Amino acid sequence: MTTLKDMPVGSSCTVKALSGVGAVKRRIMDMGITKGAKVKVVKVAPLGDPLELNVRGYELSIRKDEAEKVEVEPE
Repeated sequence: MTTLKDMPVGSSCTVKALSGVGAVKRRIMDMGITKGAKVKVVKVAPLGDPLELNVRGYELSIRKDEAEKVEVEPE
């Protein structure tokens, strides 16, 4: 399955599952990235980390290792 880390800049997707466990999963969910949420990749930092996302109407930056734990379905 595709992860958020693999999505190109400018693309949109829907969150299908979170593969993190414990505190990592809780942190991702607290940021608003939950199953069914629509996410758009706005930009990626020059060195590739972090990713800037638009989630639920606000801008959010997450690290690649966190984005790798979010399984998505491209739109």
